Amino acid sequence: MASQLYPKGAAHILGAATKVDFVADNIKILFYSGSFNSAHEFVSDLTGASIIARSGNLAGKTVALGVFDANDITITAVSGSAFTHVILYKDSGADASSVLVAIFDVSTYTPSGGDVNVIFNASGLFSIA
Repeated sequence: MASQLYPKGAAHILGAATKVDFVADNIKILFYSGSFNSAHEFVSDLTGASIIARSGNLAGKTVALGVFDANDITITAVSGSAFTHVILYKDSGADASSVLVAIFDVSTYTPSGGDVNVIFNASGLFSIA
């Protein structure tokens, strides 16, 4: 599977019921060991045991010329199962309404209790062109 926007997440970006405002909203990432499902819309749709860790709010968020970018982030003291995906989502404060935006494939990583530095591409996290 290639990294991609969640189809229902794309609808929220385009103004569906709970619009995603990448600059104003709380945008976070999580590490995930489960499988991608294009029908998933909210964090609650993910298999709970497959969520390995969650970040705090991304900082330095920008949207320019169709590109979303943010500062790199460190997630501290990550332990648990190996994961293969990093998921970008809008955190509403409740998993049942926290919109899944994008899923990024990563090499299988098994955390050992240390910090995990997430370095975003210099060109941004994703673009809509």
